[in-house]
Amino acid sequence: MIKAVISGTGLYTPPATIDNDELVEAFNAFVEIHNGQHADEIARGELKALQPSSSSFIEKASGIKRRHVIDKTGILDPERMAPHIPERGNDEPSVQCDMSVAACKEALEQAGKTAADVDAVIVACSNMQRPYPAISVEVQAALGIEGFAYDMNVACSSATFGLQAAVNSVENGSARAVLVVSPEICSGHLNFRDRDSHFIFGDACTAILVEREEDTASGQGFEVLGTSLKTKFSNNIRNNFGFLNRGDETGIGKPDKLFVQQGRKVFKEVSPLVAETILSQLKGLSLAADDLRRMWLHQANLNMNQLIARKVLGRDADIDEAPVILDEYANTSSAGSIIAFHKHKDDLESGDLGVICSFGAGYSIGSVVVRRR
Repeated sequence: MIKAVISGTGLYTPPATIDNDELVEAFNAFVEIHNGQHADEIARGELKALQPSSSSFIEKASGIKRRHVIDKTGILDPERMAPHIPERGNDEPSVQCDMSVAACKEALEQAGKTAADVDAVIVACSNMQRPYPAISVEVQAALGIEGFAYDMNVACSSATFGLQAAVNSVENGSARAVLVVSPEICSGHLNFRDRDSHFIFGDACTAILVEREEDTASGQGFEVLGTSLKTKFSNNIRNNFGFLNRGDETGIGKPDKLFVQQGRKVFKEVSPLVAETILSQLKGLSLAADDLRRMWLHQANLNMNQLIARKVLGRDADIDEAPVILDEYANTSSAGSIIAFHKHKDDLESGDLGVICSFGAGYSIGSVVVRRR
């Protein structure tokens, strides 16, 4: 039987950062401009005045302190409030390709491998910057990898769903090694004019190399013990942007063409579903929650992660058991749990168990149980 191993991980972090104070200053300037421009409608009761944000509100609601972004100036411009990312020519590498190549090179270096050792590339993330040709095929070409590549999107669970696909490819013999890449430019679909969500997302790219156990050095990486996927349809997290938008001009530019969510419903409905998924998977592997050394959870909301960890363990988890990176990176969609894994895996000892779990729109949940070799 072929066993799959995570032998290397990589991370690309955009150099620009925005802390909560900067974000709030820009948002509140926009609110003041908006309320001034619509003062008459507000006075007549025809329009509600927008309310200002605050750094304390953001940190209490989410645990986020700052985020990395592709572009800072456009987001902080009260007249624009969107990243400025110039289009590139068709003969130039795409932004997501550049991010992916940087993360992949680190993953390959960590694993002690080269592009010649890789058979496939899966680009798994919430948003692709174009429908086709696939970003993954572009990344494959940029790295000089033979074989095959494809894109996939399961929103915030994309990386773990991609990880399962890579594990399946390795274990069934269709590939000896697969790169799973998640170039998340979340600032591109975030409504920075919405008080309830303007602070949620950041940008980053992760890469994971999955390969046969026999091709890795003794004691290197993490053996994949099992994967578990679950989906349940919900409208509580949604983005209606798509190629059919021009078919009805009345919808162009509306808020639902960006990220929208009903946060309280998501918190209430997803948290128990995630905990149940992890516990059910552990039971199927004849493991118990107490066997887990670490949980690398989806980095969307600190309160949510703490609740999920409590439901899994039956007690509060400490920062070592459930590490947090969203204070630095904010929510990076599917990349979040992989960033946590990338930054907080090297101290585990041989035999230590952990679970990589992401969850989000769909609803979708992807859980991967691993053991340090």
